[in-house]
Amino acid sequence: MKVVIAGGTGFIGRYLSEHFALKGHEVVILSRKESASKNNIRYVQWNGKTLSDWCAELENSDLLINLSGTSVAVRHNEKNKKQIYDSRILSTQVLNQAVSNCENPPKYWFNSSGASVYKTSFTESRDENYTEWEDEFLTEVVLAWEEEFFKNPNPKVKKVALRTSVVLGKSGDTYEKLNLLSKIGLGGKQGSGQQIMSWIHIEDFARIIEFCVQSNLVGIINMAAPNPVTNQKMMQTFRKVNRMPIGIPAPEFLIRIGTRIIGIEPDFVLKSYNVISKRLSENGFDFKFPTIEKALENLAKE
Repeated sequence: MKVVIAGGTGFIGRYLSEHFALKGHEVVILSRKESASKNNIRYVQWNGKTLSDWCAELENSDLLINLSGTSVAVRHNEKNKKQIYDSRILSTQVLNQAVSNCENPPKYWFNSSGASVYKTSFTESRDENYTEWEDEFLTEVVLAWEEEFFKNPNPKVKKVALRTSVVLGKSGDTYEKLNLLSKIGLGGKQGSGQQIMSWIHIEDFARIIEFCVQSNLVGIINMAAPNPVTNQKMMQTFRKVNRMPIGIPAPEFLIRIGTRIIGIEPDFVLKSYNVISKRLSENGFDFKFPTIEKALENLAKE
């Protein structure tokens, strides 16, 4: 296959590019930076806003995976909110234009989205059929993002929006930070510890994309393992994997002070995102890492 990954230089993009390249597929990464090609991976420049020579890479391709978007792990002031919004909407918009111009467009288009769109809950899980939204800025972004993505339906292109929870993998920001905290004895619960954390192992992330192609799935898919856990359970498992008996907790007031100092929103730590995928279970997807224990044990071995 020919796989085109827009915004493929981040953590998820790097993993997917290696994943597909190792299977012998041709991988093209659309990136703002110039990089030398290696193995089956080529880099083509684009700015995520305008049509140019990169559009030719979409012709006769098999998969288009759009991961573009600046990090949301910043303070949500007006400047950052504009960058978060524009980087997602404009890149999806210009890809829609490019795909529409193709004589033989990508057979499948996967577009990033966010699982934080669902109304938070400590008790009830949210699947793809749930339609009560969390009243916050990121919900506005996700809904506008998906609206732009599903515009211009093309009978030649199957579209899947990936509502993604916390992705755990080596070099992933969340995994590295929580793993480090647990190693140095600071891996106790954060806040009440009862907030739910939905997550997915990076390998299952890649496997879901392949499964969607094989199963002809389209529409919205929640990228989340079937067993979300409390923050307390998550940190306890990190400590167990690292054989660290001590885990000093971080009370909510310290979380709020600390996140302000490092420049992120406290909601990333304190809100309860309880998300699962009904569509994957109904269609028979078999998670390789269904539990947090299996996921973290695997990552500790790598």
